[in-house]
Amino acid sequence: MSKLRQAVRASDPVVGTWVTIGHPAVAEMSAELGFDFVVIDAEHSSMSLETVENLVRAVDAASGETQPVVRLPDDDPTRIKRVLDTGVSGVIVPMVETAEQARTVVKATRYPPEGVRGVAGSRAAKYGLEMGDYFERANDDLLVMVQIESAKGVGHAGSIAAVDGIDALFVGPADLSASLGRFGETDSLDTEISAVLDAVGESDTAVGTIALDPADVERWAETGFDFQVVGIDADYLLDGATRAKREYEELIR
Repeated sequence: MSKLRQAVRASDPVVGTWVTIGHPAVAEMSAELGFDFVVIDAEHSSMSLETVENLVRAVDAASGETQPVVRLPDDDPTRIKRVLDTGVSGVIVPMVETAEQARTVVKATRYPPEGVRGVAGSRAAKYGLEMGDYFERANDDLLVMVQIESAKGVGHAGSIAAVDGIDALFVGPADLSASLGRFGETDSLDTEISAVLDAVGESDTAVGTIALDPADVERWAETGFDFQVVGIDADYLLDGATRAKREYEELIR
């Protein structure tokens, strides 16, 4: 089992960052900072599969410790297969609402006989040079996370978490608040978040989330999340530029 998957399954407080800018330098810099994982966002970005693969390369080439994880656009098995072939350490699948959907996701990430993933000499298998080795270990190494982002998903969180092969649930506060008619009011999600955390119960599945604001990091930790993504590349850029501009303007007034 990979180090990252083992840590997440043990509910260790791993920490990640989120990349939406499709340039390898951004992914590489993020990895050099020593995060446990970098999420490459292929859902809400314009990245092509080729770009995703180049960002995966950049993360792998950086510190050697940070692992690349890709957030997919949906649960389509073909998309999942193609992303896995880039050599990622794990995937996050959005908008999962039922245990049946979660089982479909797991099957898409597994080689036969456990799943339906196709075999190919892709980057993940060192272009075929390590096909046998990769085939033997991939099912055990890959981290599989699914996002809870709707009222329906919250209601089925327990059965989703209990699906064999689901390593973690990942609560998406923005979409969850929107689905409840309270867009952006992430401080109003206590009831739903508690329901998810309570629902994992006996399955002991890890639950993570993303801090959309620096102030959320402490709040989510106190709420009981096992791990967090603590920021987004575009936000780092906007926040830093805004702060520099403001400080200059205050100085010259």
